Order: sequence, then C-alpha cells, then structure tokens
Amino acid sequence: MSTDFTPSANWLSHEYRDLNGTAIETLEEPPSALEFMRLVHISRPVIIKGYQFPALKLWNEEYLGEKMGDRQVSVAVTPNGLADSITRGPDGRLYFVEPSVDKMSMKELLSKLGPNRIDTGEICYLQSQNGNLFSSDSSYDPESDPSSSDFEPLTSDVPRDVPWCSDALGERPDAVNLWIGDERSITSIHSDPYENIYTVVRGEKHFFLLPPTDSWCLKESLYPHANYSRRSPLGTLELIPSPEDVPEVRWSSILDPELPTALPKEVVPIRVTLHAGETLYLPVGWWHYVQQSGLTIALNWWYDAEMRGMSWVLLNFLRNPVQLPSGNGNSIAQLAPS
Repeated sequence: MSTDFTPSANWLSHEYRDLNGTAIETLEEPPSALEFMRLVHISRPVIIKGYQFPALKLWNEEYLGEKMGDRQVSVAVTPNGLADSITRGPDGRLYFVEPSVDKMSMKELLSKLGPNRIDTGEICYLQSQNGNLFSSDSSYDPESDPSSSDFEPLTSDVPRDVPWCSDALGERPDAVNLWIGDERSITSIHSDPYENIYTVVRGEKHFFLLPPTDSWCLKESLYPHANYSRRSPLGTLELIPSPEDVPEVRWSSILDPELPTALPKEVVPIRVTLHAGETLYLPVGWWHYVQQSGLTIALNWWYDAEMRGMSWVLLNFLRNPVQLPSGNGNSIAQLAPS
C-alpha cells in the first residue's frame, strides 16, 4: 500500500474508534422504520431481538428433511471448509478459490453436518448467496408461487422482506439467502455492498467485525482465480486454476484475523455471538469474519446500498485508492496459508 495513504488511513481508523468505541447496541425488539433509518445513518452493527417468523419455531433437521423431500439443492463443497478464500495451489501460488458445487437432497446435506455426521473427508456448506430463497426478480405477491427457488417448500416459513427495513430504505431486498453448515466452515474476512439483516434460526454464529475505517490494514491484493473440482465423479477435490483470461480477484490477504500478529495492535475488533432467534444488522462496508458452533441454520436479507451522495465514494476510498499489489508478492504471500 502507498506510504502516502497509510498514515491518513491510520488516523481515520484511530479517530473512528476513539469516537465510537467497540461496544455494540442491542435492541430488545425490532425498530420502527424511522428508528432503523437512524441506525442506517449511524452505520454501526446492532443486535436486534424479537424479530419473529415461522421458521424460528418450525425448522429443525426432521422438518427440513421432510419438507424438502428429494428436491436437489446446490451445496458448496471444499476439502478444508474454506470456500471463497485464499489458498495455496499445488504449484505454490496463491489463489482465490471457489468451492465445488454439488447437488444433493436436504437430508443428504444434513447427514453430513453436526455431531452425528457421516464423515466423507469433505466439508459441505449451503451458502449459494444468489437469493436461493427469494431474489429481486421474485414476485412479492403473497399469492404467487416462487417456483424458481430450489427451496420452494420452505418459502412460506420466511418473510420475503423485513418490513421495518423495507419501509426505511424504500425498497425490497435484492436477495434472501439460506445458510446451513457446521463449525468446520469458516467465512473469510470480507465486506459486502449490501445492508445486511442476518438472523440465526438454529445454532450460533460468531462474528469478528471491523469498520470500513480499518480497510487499510486488511491488505487487499489481486489473486488468480481457481475452483475446487473433481476430475471424475468419484474423484477427490482438487484445486484447479482458472484459464488465464479469467480476471484476478480482489481479496484480503489476512487468512485468520484472530491470530495475534494478523492486524496492528491498535485495531480492536467487535466480536458478536448471535444466538438462535437473534438478528444482526450489519451495515454496508463492514468487514466480517464468521464462524459457527455445531449445526447452524441462518437467513439473511441483502438490501442494495445507497450509491448516491458521499457514502459509497468514501467506502471505496477507504478500501485503498492506489493500485493493488499482486497477492503472490513476497510480503503478501507470508500472510496466507501454506
């Protein structure tokens, strides 16, 4: 990173933390639309209790398996639980690696998760992130049938939008996603261009959070793209580099921000454990590294960020206004797994 930019970014990081601290607000009930508008304006994470919908009471392994039957769903599969993460390939280079995507039934997925799982040497995580329950082109007519969803039998258990959020932002969510995994799957640190409403249905999610003003120390770099794939239907997963014409991916070089030397000592994260029935409002641009305890089921609603005005410009500026280095440079490679 440019030596001209780092001192200014460090100053912003210090000023933000000095003014805001590392505490996180908890609301005992969902906010009104007006109250949520205030939260969006402040742009800090908030835990929200009391947001109720049928899935919170209905969803367990037996219910999900029976409702979904033999319907096939797309599941991310990796050898190490690190989907969408930086990993060293067989050639010694570092890659941004996406998971293999396998089709299986809900019962098959659940049999591979949790304490009683069937161990296959591979790690499954339902994390398709494409609006697998509802997407922006889904009809919001409650009488319509969202047949485009792989999870159509479950859609009546989940609201298509969060009322107080939609009213505040003046729009419906761009995507509503279902997440199912266990403690072996880890979400590498990243930020999203969405206002995120995230509810845990079963289990626990552990969030490591950093504000956008800490972007300077996440050491984003450019990495060649790769996928986990099998050379035959029964083969083991291998890291397969993508063709050279596939664009490089911008990603943080910090594999595990929890390590004592991963971040500067003055950078203090906000840590949140979200329990079943609790909701996290995660503002646009906030960095998050996510782990989970045991079999965990969660839902999230992604609302598009407001790109007018200064906020979006500032978020992009904080991520690094200079040319990004290659992730395979010597100083960066030391931060990634071997």
